[in-house]
Amino acid sequence: MRSVPARIARTEVRRTLRNIRTDRTKLLVFAMLGLVLVGPVLLFGSLLLSTAGEELVAGEIGSEDLEIIGSTLLGVVATGIAGLAVFATARTVTTVANIDEPAALLISTRLENVVAGLVLGEMTVVLLWLAGPVLVLSSAFAWGAGAPLVPVAALIALVVAVGVAVCVGFVVGICLRHLLTVYEPIAQYRTVVFALVGVAYFASIAFGWFNRITALVFEVLGDSPLGWPGHLVLVVTPVVDGVVLEAAVGVVGAGAVALAALTAGVRLGEIHWFADPASDDSETIESDDRLGNLLSGFATRPVRTVTVTAIRRARRAPVRLFYVAYPLIGAVAFIGDAIDSGEIPVFAAVLFAVYVAWAAGALFTLNLLGDHGPALPAVLTATVSGREVVAGTVLASVICMVPLALVVPAIAGLLSPLTVSETALLTVGAVIGTLVSPILAVGVGAAFPRFGEVRITTNREAVMPSKSAFVLYSLAVLLPIGAGAVLRFDDGTELVAAVLSGIIAVVPRLDFTVPESVVTGAAVAVLAAGVLAPVLSVGYAVRRFEEYRPD
Repeated sequence: MRSVPARIARTEVRRTLRNIRTDRTKLLVFAMLGLVLVGPVLLFGSLLLSTAGEELVAGEIGSEDLEIIGSTLLGVVATGIAGLAVFATARTVTTVANIDEPAALLISTRLENVVAGLVLGEMTVVLLWLAGPVLVLSSAFAWGAGAPLVPVAALIALVVAVGVAVCVGFVVGICLRHLLTVYEPIAQYRTVVFALVGVAYFASIAFGWFNRITALVFEVLGDSPLGWPGHLVLVVTPVVDGVVLEAAVGVVGAGAVALAALTAGVRLGEIHWFADPASDDSETIESDDRLGNLLSGFATRPVRTVTVTAIRRARRAPVRLFYVAYPLIGAVAFIGDAIDSGEIPVFAAVLFAVYVAWAAGALFTLNLLGDHGPALPAVLTATVSGREVVAGTVLASVICMVPLALVVPAIAGLLSPLTVSETALLTVGAVIGTLVSPILAVGVGAAFPRFGEVRITTNREAVMPSKSAFVLYSLAVLLPIGAGAVLRFDDGTELVAAVLSGIIAVVPRLDFTVPESVVTGAAVAVLAAGVLAPVLSVGYAVRRFEEYRPD
């Protein structure tokens, strides 16, 4: 590990692992995903592959079935390389090609070392994720077939596949990053491009395009040279003969493609890293000036300044608002059901309206103090009052979200079994919620501020609301809505009382039935608190801002 590329790769890997270790939330998410998604695959896959290995050695698998198994393996390898190349492209655009302290790295060694080190580091990170599952599954097959070299061949094939995919992904990714950050006609719309890519990704899942594209890639590339590295596994598999030449050609071909990609990557890296980034400050300022002029009729200059500044910060660093879109991941299932049934379920239409109202508060007002960053002392000592800062921040959320509150619930309602009058009522409720939720969130955010930056990617940090503010605000929005629903629908209180009584009955030595009157009283209390909370919240936010002094 004394060569320069190896040192660069080791540094990048250590930084990536350190970022994961220090983020407990990310560790918990990875653990849950591993338990729910990867765990069952490894368990049942190991059982099936072990049985398949035993049947193969016993001669219970015919030549036709054996040919199908071989074609399937090659198709999996080819599809995996294509998928890893897409993943590597995305990582290059967002992280790998975004060198930390480029002035220090680019002048301290040759560009060939930089590119080789970055690619080697990315290969290592991917292998750390994939080597374990591949080793488990291949070992299960090797155990059943009595072929101890299968895991070794599978790991070699994995290295070959990851190597060619990461190299190709680096070349494509650095080209795309250059267009999005340097080429002026496209760079000024990069936020729109990223948004469209995100929408296209989730739409592909919701509409079933992702599965169809994967199946097409599997069918088209399965018999192509892209899958030939998979012959490495077949070489050491019992009963399979005549694939040594294909395995050798697959490895040599993958190495040639990777070497050509690295050569091109060096040239493209020189073009990208030594170019001046595009700047869209003038257009941003011009757009903000137009917004300020539109607000001049009903907002004072300090309020307008705070509003424009909040929106400008979001436009310059939209990544800091990604947490607002997290709940939309669950909407993918609703969209898929809507496509199958031809209409949106009623509960999904209501949830879309609730989401818009919730997002209005989460957008700008959930971190009133922390969002100002290093400029907070200057803002606190300026002539602007706490009332004006709160009003400007709330106004920024209202301006951005009211148009969505008018459109999203109306479309969702019309596509659902709701009547026109019910759709209109849902839209009015969403608009009212959009006007009220920022007022509620501003006090919660002032009570639980976050000033430190959170690492979003390896080279990207941003100030985001604290977990306490996020959870408390979400509960403050959802609980009154739930209480209103319980009081609104027939037998709602009776159903809740029965559910609570059933939960209590599970606890040993407790024999208690929740009266319906208790549920009704609690729902009324929660609903009343939800009505009063915004008034108390905004008053607290004003006082908190005016009295706050940094340590």
